[in-house]
Amino acid sequence: MADINFLGAAADPDSRTGEGAQASPRADLRWDIIELLFFAYRDFVGDADHELEAFGFGRAHHRVLHFVHRYPGLKVADLLDVLRITKQSLGRVLKQLLDEGYIVQKTGNNDRRQRLLYATPKGEALVARLAGLQTDRINRAVADLGPAGTETVRQFLRAMIDRDDPDKVLETIFGTGANPRE
Repeated sequence: MADINFLGAAADPDSRTGEGAQASPRADLRWDIIELLFFAYRDFVGDADHELEAFGFGRAHHRVLHFVHRYPGLKVADLLDVLRITKQSLGRVLKQLLDEGYIVQKTGNNDRRQRLLYATPKGEALVARLAGLQTDRINRAVADLGPAGTETVRQFLRAMIDRDDPDKVLETIFGTGANPRE
C-alpha cells in the first residue's frame, strides 16, 4: 500500500510529478467532502463487490442488474445512456447476464428493433441481496440523523447530479417521470 502524504498533497500537486507548472492553491477546495465521498463510495460498492466475486461478476454487472430490475422493460439504448458506457462494454456484460439467466431480452411490441430488458427471478434475487447490503450500510449511516437529516442527505446527493442530463432514469428520480418500484 502506498504512503499518503496529507500535508504536501494539497499544497503542491505538481511536486510529485516534477513538472514545472505550479498550480495556485485554492483555499476553497473541499478536500474533506471529496475524500469522504471517495471512501464512502469505496465501502458502499465494496459490500456488493465482495458478494459479486462469488458469481464472477463486477461493478458493471451490478449496475446493469440494478437498473434493469428497477426499470423493467428498459431499452438497451437507454441503459447505455444511464451507464455512460460504450455499446461494446455493455455487450460483454449483458451477454454474460443473459447467458447465465439473470436477465432476459424481449423485442418491443411496437418497434421490433427495440431490445427491452427484464430481470429474471434469479436476477431479482441477486439485486435484492446486493441492495440489502447497501441498505444496511445506508441505514447505519443515517440512524442518528432522523428524518430531516436523511432528507438533507437525499437533497445533497440529488444536487451532486447534473440536472441538465437528459437521462430518462434521472427524469424518474427527479420526479418528472413515472415512479419506479420502491
